[in-house]
Parts: sequence; structure tokens; C-alpha cells
Amino acid sequence: MPASVKNGDTCTVIAGTHKGKSGVVQDCKTSKTGHVTITVCQENGERFKTLARNVIALP
Repeated sequence: MPASVKNGDTCTVIAGTHKGKSGVVQDCKTSKTGHVTITVCQENGERFKTLARNVIALP
């Protein structure tokens, strides 16, 4: 799944703390441990970080 999410994509969080939230992917990074993290910006401007494996890209 991480390969399917990239900067500028609209996504929905399907697992984890932010489950049910959606927004635009802004910042994809790979951590020292190898996990892909992303920053998601919601419509209201609120941002949060989550793991890329917890989201799916919307068409």
C-alpha cells in the first residue's frame, strides 16, 4: 500500500488513531526503521502524521 500513496493524493485513514479522517498527502518520508510516514492535511487546515500503511488513496 505505501507505494500507492504519494504527495498530492487524496486519502482516507483506515486504521490507527486518526481512523475515519481524510485529506491530502503532503509529506512522505521513510523513517530510520524503514516505515513510511506521511503528513495529511485536512480541509479545515488541520494536519496530522500517520503511517502510509494506515491509509488508502482515493480516486
